[in-house]
Amino acid sequence: MGIRRSSFYTWKKNLSCPSERTQNLVNNILLFQEYHLKYPSHGYRWLNAKIRLDTGLTLSDPYAHKCCKTAGIKSEAKHYKYKKSGEPAKIFPNLLMSELRIDGPLQCIVSDMTAFRVKGVYYELTLYMDLWNNEIVSHCLSSKRGDRMTYISGLEDLIALKQQHPEYQMILHSDQGSVYASKKFNELLPMYNITRSMSRAGTPTDNAAMESINGWIKAELFMDLHVTGSGPVEKEIDDYILFFNEQRPAYSLGYLTPHQYKQQYARNPKGGPACL
Repeated sequence: MGIRRSSFYTWKKNLSCPSERTQNLVNNILLFQEYHLKYPSHGYRWLNAKIRLDTGLTLSDPYAHKCCKTAGIKSEAKHYKYKKSGEPAKIFPNLLMSELRIDGPLQCIVSDMTAFRVKGVYYELTLYMDLWNNEIVSHCLSSKRGDRMTYISGLEDLIALKQQHPEYQMILHSDQGSVYASKKFNELLPMYNITRSMSRAGTPTDNAAMESINGWIKAELFMDLHVTGSGPVEKEIDDYILFFNEQRPAYSLGYLTPHQYKQQYARNPKGGPACL
């Protein structure tokens, strides 16, 4: 075969007694494969952050990319590409387009609704997320199409949270949906020092953080957590929200979880990082 005897026996020795470096690489590849099977919607950076969070194993992103490339691991999620912006909001101004600095909790809450099906049953999930640390502070699920109460119930929970912190001046941002623009939805907000903000018509990029989370939620629910409807869907959604807030690393937070980011801020409120 044209191979020198010394090269053959060196290869044979390495095959039977691999070096520590090679053994570590193989073990790490197997670890990434294990996490990819659990969370197929994510790429190598998120998987690396999740492994670091769960096991304490610290690997560089280039090394994680090498492991995933060797194993053929890629994110299986596909996300929506946004279209160009539309007309300005006619009901409330878009405060997110101003030079808004978010440097603490509950300063800006973004909201949206996402829909999905489980076993042929249609569900609508309304979310309220703190833009400062991406924490979902309120949510409501309904199996009724166009159910206005998912928005109202979620808003009531948000107001209850706001009452615990009257010192904060909160901005609530949403799209121009009929419920968000309704009198019933907006009439109580000034009483609790909550200022309204709205995206431009047909411009999901004005609420990009919330739109991104909506896409990830559906990918993770069905690809990673395998929601099947075998149990109560409401319980599965509650479990996911807990996972999202306390166990899911977020790129925008330096791969901390929302809960970890809040704890870090509590220890150093003046020097803590801000999302915007």
